[in-house]
Amino acid sequence: MKFNKKLMFLLSIFCLILCSFPSLSLAGKTFKVGVLAKRGKPKAMEKWSAHMKYLSAKTGHDFILVPLAFDEIFSSVSLRKIDFILTNPGFFVVLHKKFGVKAIASLVNYRQGMPLNRFGGVIFTRNDSSIEKSRDLRETSFMCVKMTSFGGAQMAFKHFLDRGINPFEDFRKLLEGGTHDAVVYAVRDGIVEAGTVRSDTLERMAAEGKIRLKDFRIIDRVKDSFPFIHSTVLYPEWPFASLKFTNPEIVQAVSQALRAMKPNDQAARRAKIAGWSAPLNYRPVSECLRAVKNAP
Repeated sequence: MKFNKKLMFLLSIFCLILCSFPSLSLAGKTFKVGVLAKRGKPKAMEKWSAHMKYLSAKTGHDFILVPLAFDEIFSSVSLRKIDFILTNPGFFVVLHKKFGVKAIASLVNYRQGMPLNRFGGVIFTRNDSSIEKSRDLRETSFMCVKMTSFGGAQMAFKHFLDRGINPFEDFRKLLEGGTHDAVVYAVRDGIVEAGTVRSDTLERMAAEGKIRLKDFRIIDRVKDSFPFIHSTVLYPEWPFASLKFTNPEIVQAVSQALRAMKPNDQAARRAKIAGWSAPLNYRPVSECLRAVKNAP
């Protein structure tokens, strides 16, 4: 009996020691964060690399950025090539349903001193175009980013459907640009008559000296307090999500680190965001996707 008590005591001490060093099981492991490269992979590296340094410093583990094209998202998750993913809400709701991906934080954008946790789609044409409203787009050439782009396609598709326009049947051509920047250039250069990108794209490209806002006309522009140009209703911002198999300890550490980020942190400044919040409700995104999928 005394031996058993001593053994139990030693086991208890051993367990306490292990609990005191929970990171031992993660020692030497590198965590990969997949990021949807909506403006191309070089731009994604420029924008999000500082986040990897931030997470490494805050958690004591190494993080690597993996920029992903639209057609690399599902394979990267299904084949477990990454541990976390930052992607558009449309991809997220599908990944959540199919693979159990879980949102641990939501992006808080930043514009004109305002933190923003919603974004919309922008439908636009050249300023010298005869197109004024959505109804004028029938039998025109139209470009989206990718059919799977939430802010650069699906928001606008839902907007059109609500107005009796079927984007899959009523355009003369429906093309994909591949990146948001490519869509903007295609409209500017007259390759297509109109296009759609996510809100903040036009303003960011103008700030970078790549375009002039006055060269474009916004279709169905919404005039409200939201500081970015937009045509559609607003939806919750991008989620930062963990994959189902990712170690719960590191998931918690990353979640806490993201939510602790301040607007003046280098990572936030490089990404031009205010920081991160608790995960938002992505049900409106699911409803949008359902409407687009069931389009006649």
